[in-house]
Formats: sequence, C-alpha cells, structure tokens
Amino acid sequence: MYRFLFSSKWLGYLLLAAIFATACVFLGRWQMDRRAETLAEINRVVSNYSATPIPFAAARDQFLKLDAEREWTQVELRGRYDTAGQRIVRNRPLNGQPGYEVVVPFKLESGETVVIDRGWLPIGNKTPGSPDSVPAPPAGPVTVVARLKHSEPELQRGAPDGQLASIDLAAYSAQLGYPVLTGAYGQLASETPAAAEMPVGFPKPSTEEGTHLSYSLQWFAFGVLMFVGFGYAARQQARNAEIDAEDAGDYENRPDGDGYLHASNPAPRRRPVPRKRKNATAEEEEDAILDAQGF
Repeated sequence: MYRFLFSSKWLGYLLLAAIFATACVFLGRWQMDRRAETLAEINRVVSNYSATPIPFAAARDQFLKLDAEREWTQVELRGRYDTAGQRIVRNRPLNGQPGYEVVVPFKLESGETVVIDRGWLPIGNKTPGSPDSVPAPPAGPVTVVARLKHSEPELQRGAPDGQLASIDLAAYSAQLGYPVLTGAYGQLASETPAAAEMPVGFPKPSTEEGTHLSYSLQWFAFGVLMFVGFGYAARQQARNAEIDAEDAGDYENRPDGDGYLHASNPAPRRRPVPRKRKNATAEEEEDAILDAQGF
C-alpha cells in the first residue's frame, strides 16, 4: 500500500521535510540561546543593580577587566570631574527618541582616572548634530556612585570635535592624552553634591524575559508538524490508491456499453425454454400429460 514512499518523488518530499525540520530545530535552539542570555542579564540586574555600593579599592580590578557577572555592580568613587575632557556620545536613543550621552573623566583620589556616563540628552533644535546645552558636572570634590558597564567596541565612523562615536575607552583615552582605566566605565547612579542641572537619568534595565521561549517552542512545533503533514499526505495518497483499485474492480464486473459482461465474469447462461408449437397433435398432448405426471 505504501510502496510509493520509495519513489523518487516521495523521497524528495521526505528530504524537504527533513531539511525544513532541521532548520526549525536550529532556529528553536537559537531562540533558547537568546533566552539563556536574557536570563543571565536579568540575574545580573537583580543581583547587582540595587546592591550596596562597594569601595573603589574592591572594584579596581573590574575597572581593568570587567567580569560579566559583575556588570551593574554599584561602586562608590571619590574624586573630581575633569570638565575639560567632557564628551558627548552620538546616536544614543532612549525610549525611542534620538539623543546623546554625556561622558566625563573622573580623577580619583588615588590618582587614577575612570570614565563616568552622567546621563542622556535629547537632540537639539538650535545647532544640528549636537544638544542645545550640556549640563556641567559639580565642581570640586565629589562622591559618585556608579554602576559598572563594559567598554564598547570602536565603530568604523568618525565624530565631530567634542563627540565620540561610541564609549570606546581606549580611543577616548587617546583623545584625552592621559591614561584612563579601560576595562569598564561607570553609569551614574548618584553624585554628592548634586549638580544644579542634570542630564536625564538612565532607566533600570528591563527584567522581562520576553518572547524567546514561546518563539523557540513554535519553531520546534513547526518542525514536528512538517512530518505530521508528510504522514497525512502519504495516508491520503494510500487511501486514494485504494479507492482507485476498488473502482477498477467494480468497472471490470459491470456491463459494458453494449450490455455484455467482461469475460472475467461471464453471466450465467439460461437453459432455453422449448416453445410450444401451435396446433399440437393428440399424441404430443398425451406425451406432455405423461411427462407432467412423471411417467
């Protein structure tokens, strides 16, 4: 019944189903990997974002090379802002609005320098390509609480004077002309004393898992349904072949257009009935009576 599955046509269908299912499994696993990354980021935010700040001495190694598990850790820093080294970072959208971020070198009491991202500014209306104004950081000694963030990669595009294409700490240090710790920068959480005017603060990162799990399950389901569809199509093909065979058998057993049956099933032949002749003789009538009585 299912011998047709070994035909080149149906083997081709099976191969296509296998390729499609393999692609679905790959996409499903990709979504699962993205979900794992999202869950790891959520765990870092939950563990580190609002934890008690640690002193710079305990976090210095993280400013040299940030451990992924320590991202968002709050660090307390004491020193002064180098206002002359302030830059704005281009193309930094926030809540769907284009804008900039303000980064400033922060010279620590230990003599080392880290970079602080003080917040976000909207695009300006007065001068194209720059914000209307950039709030100045506090002057004099400042105590800053900042959250650790990774240095960003260098982008293959330039920026006007006083601006950066990304928070690439090595490139920023080269512009400043003095060394900064390039393993991490700090995203401002608070500063004391506070400035009279501040950039827009950063919102807390989302702790929503998103749709990666549902998407991965959908891809896995699509892969299974491909084989279900293949099986259903094969079953329908077998049923149609069975119906065609039954119809062919019925056709062989029914009369043809001339009213005769096929030779494979000839109709039973009747014995001819003798016709009674008109004006039978007396002898013939007597013989018929005797035959009827069994003599």
